[in-house]
Amino acid sequence: MLKKPLKALSFLCVTFLGIILLLMTTFKWINIPTSSFMITHNIKHAFNNKKEAAKFEWIDIEDIPLNIQLAVIASEDQKFPSHYGVDFQATFEAVTNAIQGKKSRGGSTITQQVVKNLFLWEGRSYVRKALEIPLAMLLELFWDKRRILEVYLNVAQFGVSDYGIKRGSIYQLNKPIQHINRYDAALLAAVLPAPSQFKALYPSRRLAAKQANILRQLRRIDHSKYLAALK
Repeated sequence: MLKKPLKALSFLCVTFLGIILLLMTTFKWINIPTSSFMITHNIKHAFNNKKEAAKFEWIDIEDIPLNIQLAVIASEDQKFPSHYGVDFQATFEAVTNAIQGKKSRGGSTITQQVVKNLFLWEGRSYVRKALEIPLAMLLELFWDKRRILEVYLNVAQFGVSDYGIKRGSIYQLNKPIQHINRYDAALLAAVLPAPSQFKALYPSRRLAAKQANILRQLRRIDHSKYLAALK
């Protein structure tokens, strides 16, 4: 009785993995045209005219100021140069906090966030988290750190409908990306956990405090180690 459902489930799992592997291989060389999150956003737009369609414009990492790259790493994932897709200590702490009913950032690395944005879905889910971890480790086998950061900065949501740092710098600060200084970069990094709730052009006390903390972290981290990982 269970053979057919198990075969069907196995087939779906193998197909899903095959599609992911194909996309990982393809996107190593080809600029990302869209993401799972942007597709979901546009489906919602199709059924709700009040919601704008996703705004997205690719930018090569060579054209993204280093102060933005470093600010995002300092804010989101300081172990980015050295981990293999997953920060197991942060993940364990996040799970422990969840069991104890405490709030936490979730322990996701930049690589995990790329996997989530590109291939998975929004919202908190233990199933999604269970998929994130092996897929993030797999992605690190296919892509180098430079490519992972490039894709992250292009698919991360920086506003209600704005995706990618190029659109984000306009939406959040009304500045082209070439004019972003380190203070602006820290503000942009500070909005990432909740981009639709913050407006960096008019920072709240909470956002200004996060900016100040990111600037402190930037002074502490070893820039040479991060820059070496991005070559």
